[in-house]
Amino acid sequence: MSLQKARRIIKSGMDLLGTPYVFGAHTGETDRFDCSSFVQYVYGAHGIILPRTSRQQYLLGKTVPLSSVRRGDLLFFTTSKRAKLKGLNKIGHVAIFIGNNSILHTSRVEKKVAIASLDPYWRTRLVGARRIIGNSKSK
Repeated sequence: MSLQKARRIIKSGMDLLGTPYVFGAHTGETDRFDCSSFVQYVYGAHGIILPRTSRQQYLLGKTVPLSSVRRGDLLFFTTSKRAKLKGLNKIGHVAIFIGNNSILHTSRVEKKVAIASLDPYWRTRLVGARRIIGNSKSK
């Protein structure tokens, strides 16, 4: 069940490839996204309600080591503005892991919903991974 749900979530995200990135995009907007509104929308379309910001989303699910990340897991990153901050404040970006060392997300880097490689850029900014799908707290 979890693998099928991950596939459906990823497909829904892929259907939005090319949608513009706009920092601070509002919940429910589908003509523009920022990283966390994108993840919130795609998961929400499959009955998994997530909070609005990447820092709030990081508090959900189960921590997963990068070596055990599966498709559909959320990866969290720092940004140049947040890199020196501590704890939760360090997080400034979220993406969906889609396998093959790749993430599905939207950011200032690509300026639209896109697929990106973890290497080299994103891996150096990785803070952690969380499993939402298949976690006992998710629906």
